[in-house]
Amino acid sequence: MSFDIIPISPFQRQAKRLIKKFPSLKGELLSLIESLKDQPFQGTSLGDGCYKIRLSIGSKNKGKSGGARVITCVYVNDNELYLLSIYDKSERSSLNDKELKELIRIVQELK
Repeated sequence: MSFDIIPISPFQRQAKRLIKKFPSLKGELLSLIESLKDQPFQGTSLGDGCYKIRLSIGSKNKGKSGGARVITCVYVNDNELYLLSIYDKSERSSLNDKELKELIRIVQELK
């Protein structure tokens, strides 16, 4: 079963900014997206079908712990996976519940 990967606008803005800063991230994101098509439940569960995935950034030479975090939300019935957010671990530690709920609200408006 292959899932459709759908980036929402906040993710696209964040990814564009980070790719300018870390050029290797573009290829790493594309690899992650290919992997998510067949294995959508990667990462640590945040509840409500959302997951936090640790992603290394080759340009930083710090591995997964100092890399990026990608927040996804999986809708199994629709075979859809939404890319909600991406951030550099050195810039922020995590998303709070309020931010996550806002991103989920954006997805529900798109459906």
